[in-house]
Amino acid sequence: MPSAPTLSHPVRTPGTPEAVAVDPALVKRAVKAAALGNAMEWFDFGVYSYIAVTLGKVFFPSGSATAQLLSTFGAFAAAFLVRPLGGLVFGPLGDRVGRQKVLAVTMIMMAAGTFAIGLIPSYATIGVGAPLLLLAARLVQGFSTGGEYAGASTFIAEYSPDKKRGFLGSWLEFGTLAGYIAGAGLVTLLTALLSTEDLVSWGWRIPFLIAGPMGVIGLYLRLRLEETPAFAAEAEKAESSRPKVPLREMITGQWRALLLCVGLVLVFNVTDYMLLSYMPSYLTSELKYDETHGLLVVLAVMALMMVVQPFAGALSDRVGRRPVIAAGCAGFLFLSVPALLLVRQGSLLAIALGMGALGLLLVCFTAAMPSALPALFPTRVRYGSLSVGFNVSVSLFGGTTPLVVTALIGATGNMMMPAYYMMAAAVIGGVAVWFMTESAGRPLPGSPPQR
Repeated sequence: MPSAPTLSHPVRTPGTPEAVAVDPALVKRAVKAAALGNAMEWFDFGVYSYIAVTLGKVFFPSGSATAQLLSTFGAFAAAFLVRPLGGLVFGPLGDRVGRQKVLAVTMIMMAAGTFAIGLIPSYATIGVGAPLLLLAARLVQGFSTGGEYAGASTFIAEYSPDKKRGFLGSWLEFGTLAGYIAGAGLVTLLTALLSTEDLVSWGWRIPFLIAGPMGVIGLYLRLRLEETPAFAAEAEKAESSRPKVPLREMITGQWRALLLCVGLVLVFNVTDYMLLSYMPSYLTSELKYDETHGLLVVLAVMALMMVVQPFAGALSDRVGRRPVIAAGCAGFLFLSVPALLLVRQGSLLAIALGMGALGLLLVCFTAAMPSALPALFPTRVRYGSLSVGFNVSVSLFGGTTPLVVTALIGATGNMMMPAYYMMAAAVIGGVAVWFMTESAGRPLPGSPPQR
């Protein structure tokens, strides 16, 4: 297993905690490995969203196109229902045995679940067994993802110097966007090259089968990670082994931070899944927009977000996490309706402008959240508490976004429901920002200053 990170210790100033300097080479390798591993995970998870319309025809062939999409997104949402269980297992385990070991396990499970989807026979071949197997594979994915984001963001945050945590943390979501772009690009290519019949017959399997070799690469990267200085210091406090953190301390002992976490993650993930997961299907199934063009627009928006991402992360180090996140909340509150009206206008330019505006607002969250969320909790319970708060919020609000919005449009006929849903999320996120404490440039709770 990897050895403990090499640290250097400057002269301690009397009356102040001793600052820890981590080798810059180790910091760079940790950030790169966590971000690349996250990209692998979200390629696997994101492909499902981009090929949802085709999956509806393969696994839920009866009923209208809307019913097929609802069934497919129902299986998508089911994975989020088990995420809190994954968080309850992997989070405390990460606080006890280490972040690196748990991140390696989540990588294996995620790749295996995604690869299995590519092997499932269609409904036409085995009947109702097909959607049941799809659901089982999605549950494996959801359970493993329950320990993913909290672990990866904790890992980067605990390695980063206090004054650069926003910039370095932003690379985690840079990796997420890269994974989404890879998934969307592959689906777009398959959609353009294959006929509808070939795509439904066998082409849809290709993105999922790629998860096998990608999982091996991701596992290699994560096995080379070294434990964080914060965790190593916390582990040294125990005489022989890490004591198990009581569930009461992990949850009820952190109730205020958990509520803030749920609110912040709600606005982050509702808008994230609305834009990156739901909008391609919205353009195709609800607005009858060409499927390939719709995917290309989303692909371009994500590329734009990737360019802006590191700069927004660095901005959060200079002006603070709260102003950056608050700007995103205000933007979604006041610009969601105009942006969606542009999208509904139908021309390529209008759709690009509307989606681009929403993408730039989303960067306020993707850039600042990876550094803001770990700073809500002390080192002793950081992985566990963040896993619980993050996954409860994602399960109830983020992952269900495509299903809920599709159902609301079907029930009301109101095509503006996506905008109203994002506005409501922005209000809740704004309240959470109001009550959160600024963490930019400060040590993580329970950890010494780090430079």
